[in-house]
Amino acid sequence: MMNKRVYGILGISAVMANWNADFTGCPKSTSEGRIFGSDKAFKYPMKKLWEQKGEKVLYIKSLKFEEDDKNGVMLIPKTLKERYEGLFGVSDLKQSKNSKDVLKNLFQAIDVKNFGATFAEEKNNISITGAVQFGQGMNYYEDSEVLEQQILSPFRDPLAKEKSKTKEDAEGQEAKNSTLGTKIVSDEAHYFYPFSVNPLAYKEYVELGVTEGYTEEDYETFKKTSLVAATSYATNAKEGCENEFGLFVETAPDCYLPNLTSMIRFEKGEDKNKISVLCGSLLNEMKEQIEKVEIYYNPSTTEIETDIEGVKCYHIFTQKEV
Repeated sequence: MMNKRVYGILGISAVMANWNADFTGCPKSTSEGRIFGSDKAFKYPMKKLWEQKGEKVLYIKSLKFEEDDKNGVMLIPKTLKERYEGLFGVSDLKQSKNSKDVLKNLFQAIDVKNFGATFAEEKNNISITGAVQFGQGMNYYEDSEVLEQQILSPFRDPLAKEKSKTKEDAEGQEAKNSTLGTKIVSDEAHYFYPFSVNPLAYKEYVELGVTEGYTEEDYETFKKTSLVAATSYATNAKEGCENEFGLFVETAPDCYLPNLTSMIRFEKGEDKNKISVLCGSLLNEMKEQIEKVEIYYNPSTTEIETDIEGVKCYHIFTQKEV
């Protein structure tokens, strides 16, 4: 089991993109109008990248065909039970009466090993608090604007004829044309997520003999994936989103640090943006408990300002020291 804690910040930039939409399609925001991204928005591309690499990922959407007499063959999402059975080669979870085996299987899933799980299926009511905990990623660029784009579909609305009966002739003619859609994006946003890694979260499960605990290898896998997952995840909505910052503070196992995003400042520049990491006074005062501090960023687009003693800076894409 890894014998240290880790605290840090992960930054995502979104340019003409929508990193995390709400149910209306707009970038998710607080009641005061400040744009933010949920922890789920960050974890999802990490899970997709792990899945693409052949790792076992439990909590991710998967599909199957289901046939019935009324609707024919339909494409539907699998249940958690079906996902578990397929992932771990279990014929029927209902027949599994050994909770120890279920726990062992759960810890084999890389997303569960990192983020924990709530598993309430077939007499197995299990809740695992993850070693890795994310906060909400607040947007630190104050001049962000939400833009709405109209998109012309290549297809006609099949209900156009019915609609035209209740509209004026001109509107009815318009209804016969291709349908319109919308795409809502932020012109620019910069999200900063706080996170922590606490290997002791699995101490009880190690004692139960269902896992070896959160290891140094687990942490390195998390770290590597967290620095590239957003960049690697290219969809229509996520195109324009990429990893732009990472701060990793490795400490002694009994060291406790606050949310470090309160000590981050973002400034928009003409040639390069500037990210100020203002936690130096805190970390320098606790340097006996601090093992290592690393900052990852893109020198082509960003300047870093910090007063942290002994910090090492790396290119976020090449992983080479700057």
